[in-house]
Amino acid sequence: MERNNYSEEQKYIRAQKKVKAIKGFYVHLFVYLGVNVFIFLARFISGEGVGLLLDWSSYGTMFFWGIGLAFHAFGVFGMDFILGKNWEDRKIKEIMDKDKKQYWE
Repeated sequence: MERNNYSEEQKYIRAQKKVKAIKGFYVHLFVYLGVNVFIFLARFISGEGVGLLLDWSSYGTMFFWGIGLAFHAFGVFGMDFILGKNWEDRKIKEIMDKDKKQYWE
């Protein structure tokens, strides 16, 4: 009985850390979006106009910070972020179903 409570407490602590990591990612994402919108608006208002869209320096912050944001997302969500939560299980079932069809044909 004592061991079960300890296990539940560990699960709670792990879940709490995961929620904190997800929250941290979303804060990072919103700061990223806010700063990049601010940079574009500031440059656009300063008189650069449409030429702003053709200037590489307009995309530098977005690009390199975006790489960091992608790594942060991967660290928080893992492969689930890219392939979906049950991708392996779905793919295994798909291949098994395909093999079953070929076997019976």
